[in-house]
Amino acid sequence: LPSHLRGTERKEMVDWLVARVLSRRPRAAASDEALFDRAMHLGRRYVPGADPLSVRWVVNQQKRWASCTAETGEIRLSHRLQGVPEWVLDAVLVHELAHLVYPDHSPRFHDLADRFPRQSEAATFLEGYALGLDAGPALPDESSPG
Repeated sequence: LPSHLRGTERKEMVDWLVARVLSRRPRAAASDEALFDRAMHLGRRYVPGADPLSVRWVVNQQKRWASCTAETGEIRLSHRLQGVPEWVLDAVLVHELAHLVYPDHSPRFHDLADRFPRQSEAATFLEGYALGLDAGPALPDESSPG
């Protein structure tokens, strides 16, 4: 974004850029069903034992990228992730799937989540992406479990 943009102009530019990315990457705004299927594929590959009941997009998460309720098997991803590269979305999904096995941020949890080879790189991407969104949500590890 141009550094001179402030306030409403800055927000309008971000909205325009996100819409432009989504129009060029139709899979980025995949349905909840496609998101669930992607999570199941990633779970089989990286997180044995993770069995989500639902995986869906939500618009009410402004403080974090995603959340997981291990007791119910529900995973929710912020709609703000719809414009990120697929490998970043995959890293977030693997992180949340790992919470179905370990509902904390213990070393065992990180060993499992880090089976996804670009987990650390995705965290770095999301840190910069949050800055670009101007007060974006915290990284998964910086918030409460989920």
